[in-house]
Amino acid sequence: MILRQQPLQSQRRAFSCVLLDMDGTLLDSAAGVTASAARALAAVGAAVPPAGDLVRLVGPPMLESFREHLGHDEVLARLALRHYRKAYADHGAHQSVPYTGIRELLEQLHRAGVPMAVATSKAEDQALRMARLFGMDHYFSVVCGASDQEARWSKADVIAEVLDRLKAAKVDVSAPLMVGDRSYDVAGAAVHGIPTVFAGWGYGSAGEEAGAAFVAPFPDGVLPVALP
Repeated sequence: MILRQQPLQSQRRAFSCVLLDMDGTLLDSAAGVTASAARALAAVGAAVPPAGDLVRLVGPPMLESFREHLGHDEVLARLALRHYRKAYADHGAHQSVPYTGIRELLEQLHRAGVPMAVATSKAEDQALRMARLFGMDHYFSVVCGASDQEARWSKADVIAEVLDRLKAAKVDVSAPLMVGDRSYDVAGAAVHGIPTVFAGWGYGSAGEEAGAAFVAPFPDGVLPVALP
């Protein structure tokens, strides 16, 4: 099922490649992300929000989330990020699972010859590890995330890097499509003129789909857009 949000100039065109977010789109990673964030905040002596509030940290760049929670104290936010990455590597990664229907979506796009890439605000080494852990890495021409020193951390920056790497790999990037579950995905893609399928199965709250070209309640809803 696919719900059109806003008309595209050319609804029937074939998209040349598909970019997918990771947390909340490919993987249900809330348990690992929230537990790791709680450990990080406790490690820097900050108040740890209730579990329900911590879920809002899934999706946005983690450094930005820590900045907001820690009163925009840059030193403390970056220290929390280091603790978070260690906690996630040690424990959180194994608490994630692929969403039902994601493997089938990737397989069908792969069989149709559609190049795919991961565009995530997760640290790139973590994203690569997760793709390999769940046997998804072979589907992607590029797996790109935030850089180690956070010089590249916004979704728009990550998408720019993905497009550059795809071009270098001789992938046609003339008509990309983004798939993501948060407003950050929609806004980041829009910077590059890329339409988004909003992943309704992820962590986005009401209203975050604003600006998306489509809303798909489940992964199979991406197919009518990517393969019209």
